[in-house]
Amino acid sequence: MPEGRSSAALAAASLLLRRLGSFLLRVLRHLGKNKALLLAGGVAYNALLSIVPMLAVVLVALTHVWDVDQLTEIISHELNLLIPNQADVIIGEVVSLLDNRDLVGGIGLGVMLFFSTWAFKMLEGALAVIFARSRARRQRSFWMSALLPYIFIVAIAGGLLVLTVLVALLERLAEAEVVLFGYQLSLGSGPAFVLKLSGIVTLIFMFTAAYRVMPITEVSWRRALTGGVAAALLWDVLRRALMVYFSKISLVNVVYGSLATVIIALLTLEIGTLIILLGAQIISELQHSEEAGLPWYEAAPESETIGVKQG
Repeated sequence: MPEGRSSAALAAASLLLRRLGSFLLRVLRHLGKNKALLLAGGVAYNALLSIVPMLAVVLVALTHVWDVDQLTEIISHELNLLIPNQADVIIGEVVSLLDNRDLVGGIGLGVMLFFSTWAFKMLEGALAVIFARSRARRQRSFWMSALLPYIFIVAIAGGLLVLTVLVALLERLAEAEVVLFGYQLSLGSGPAFVLKLSGIVTLIFMFTAAYRVMPITEVSWRRALTGGVAAALLWDVLRRALMVYFSKISLVNVVYGSLATVIIALLTLEIGTLIILLGAQIISELQHSEEAGLPWYEAAPESETIGVKQG
């Protein structure tokens, strides 16, 4: 009897692995048909164009209610999760722009706000290609599509403000003596812990919001959150690998010289975008199989459109 159960368990595990392998191959095949590398390159390029003006606009807004030094410290920590080893350079450019904001003026600020939305618009377009074959289309007005990038910027600004206030409060508590039931409690590591925890939470929030709100099709919160958690964890692993690669192995500094910062930032953003598109393609495949009345491991008929039709 135990041998029979063991054989059945091995057979079930083998079947699951075959189905997972077939599903992943299907995801990668359709990702290639959707020109994911081309889409990721476009999104990464526009994200690089958008990141400095977006952070400048956010800081200009938040410095009216909070200290700029604390804000830049928090933003630098969060930015380091997206572009490892290059956050200080980008923050330096943002601070330099803030120091000369009187020269920018209201029109310049409006132009920066416009440029800061390009990355979101490009990502929305890339996700539209990934989800193009879905039947459950979302009815979105022109104004909602136009305002969506600005809503994301406001959400980012609000999140940064809340995080900054929370860290400041914890720093105050860490300096104070807290006595509970006769025991003295220390919160000395509280701010550092919150910053570390906020990093992964921020990534999960960003990826989940991208999967839930940006696609032209309806994506459930459960699938969006699952994709967001998986993408955030995968990116955290790759981010650490990239930090080691670019600091100890890569010859990018030797080859590109003063352009190395731009090249590293661009490659990092492109890899991050590929992770987002991979998660989106997985969600798209699951939804497409469900719409066809098939289990997740079975592909829908190839006669249906896969992303953009190939002419």
